[in-house]
Amino acid sequence: MSSSVPSPAARLRALRPDWLNDPRVWRTEILGGLVVALALIPEAISFSIIAGVDPAIGLFASFTMAVTISIVGGRRAMISAATGAVALVIAPLNREHGLGYLVAAVILAGVFQIVLGALGVAKLMRFVPRSVMVGFVNALAILIFMAQVPEMHDVPWPVYPLIIGGLALMVFFPKITKVVPAPLVSIVVLTAITLAAGIAVPTVGDKGDLPSSLPVPGLPDVPFTLDTLTTIAPYALAMALVGLMESLMTAKLVDDITDTRSSKTRESIGQGVANIVTGFFGGMGGCAMIGQTMINVRVSGARTRLSTFLAGSFLMVLCIVFGPVVSDIPMAALVAVMVMVSFATFDWHSIAPKTLKRLPAGEITVMVITVAVVVATHNLAIGVVVGTVTAMVVFARRVAHLADVTAVVDPDGTQVVYAVTGALFFASSNDLVHRFDYPGDPDKVVIDLTSAHIWDASSVAALDTITGKYAQRGKTAEIIGLNEHSAKMHGALSGELKV
Repeated sequence: MSSSVPSPAARLRALRPDWLNDPRVWRTEILGGLVVALALIPEAISFSIIAGVDPAIGLFASFTMAVTISIVGGRRAMISAATGAVALVIAPLNREHGLGYLVAAVILAGVFQIVLGALGVAKLMRFVPRSVMVGFVNALAILIFMAQVPEMHDVPWPVYPLIIGGLALMVFFPKITKVVPAPLVSIVVLTAITLAAGIAVPTVGDKGDLPSSLPVPGLPDVPFTLDTLTTIAPYALAMALVGLMESLMTAKLVDDITDTRSSKTRESIGQGVANIVTGFFGGMGGCAMIGQTMINVRVSGARTRLSTFLAGSFLMVLCIVFGPVVSDIPMAALVAVMVMVSFATFDWHSIAPKTLKRLPAGEITVMVITVAVVVATHNLAIGVVVGTVTAMVVFARRVAHLADVTAVVDPDGTQVVYAVTGALFFASSNDLVHRFDYPGDPDKVVIDLTSAHIWDASSVAALDTITGKYAQRGKTAEIIGLNEHSAKMHGALSGELKV
């Protein structure tokens, strides 16, 4: 009889990552990491300028964030690096107090993220509805496109045909072969054309000088006092919250694209660890980069941690070893890549007339508000919070109308039974008080909650008000049919609330 126990070699193969077992995965992950690294360079430099620091600070942050999160993060193939959202939060601190305080704030933000992750803040993601998620994705696509507009304004005319050519390559090259990612082909071809023909267009080198050596670890140059802590704490907390919001939303988006689940708690803690490491290496901190993640996952097809690790590693290799070559890459090539990413990211189905006709008005409103707030503030986190709050208000209004009261009077007129149905909470229970005929009802009143559920103290207070109004008229109101949860809440709070 043959044994079903796998051999040691088979068990070892099962434990090894995918990219060690399949050479095709190697190719996809390596090339995907290279494309992301090329696209990271100008963005990291741009974010450094926003934060008011040397370009090397943003590039170092992108390197340490990507490499660290590839090991400790909870979402495979997601890219973390220096981001615009984080740069906007910490720019005032750097402007007012200097780089040392910025680095200290990055380390403290990492500590906050670890604490928040351990406390289970990632579980709050379940309260983000689909309409907000769709709005988030569409707003992201719009922001990615808007970020490319300055690179297409007031530039030499050859930039435009180069961008069109790059887009054409990325559309048609995959029809020939998908062995090499189309964005990488586009970057190489456009760079070769501009160098061979001597076309003068803006290049990566125009964004700033690339670093010539690896970052060195060290402590932030700040006095270790309570004064320093109170100065950096507000910025660190804001950075931690914004970073976690963007990272968890990106992880959820990648989950949907790849049909896989990820540990949001591990991702939260991993973001904290990555920021602490980045801070000790003098970086400006960061979080998940949605645009680069879309390049890696959706365009290149990467699925493992290897692509994330290599994106950070290639970034430093490209800057230190191939700096002069990378500096000659035309910005038009990278703009074309990001424009393609924005079109691929946008959920076109969500704005199709057929879809809009079927969606409830409230869902459309939430989606539009999320997009509008994100585009207006250029802050994805603010848009998600406003969109989620709007969705909660829409939901509360919708559910509140489902609560109903029906009265049935006994034939002999000695008793009336009020059947209450639906969810009783602050939005629905306020109107509940006015659904009873206190003067006209008989002396005995029964309030049947068999088909209702008490959700909060407002509902208990409303029921106390109702029974109190009957008591003032010398009538008896009896509440029956409470389910276990409702009975427990009513028993604990009835008579204890001021009405």
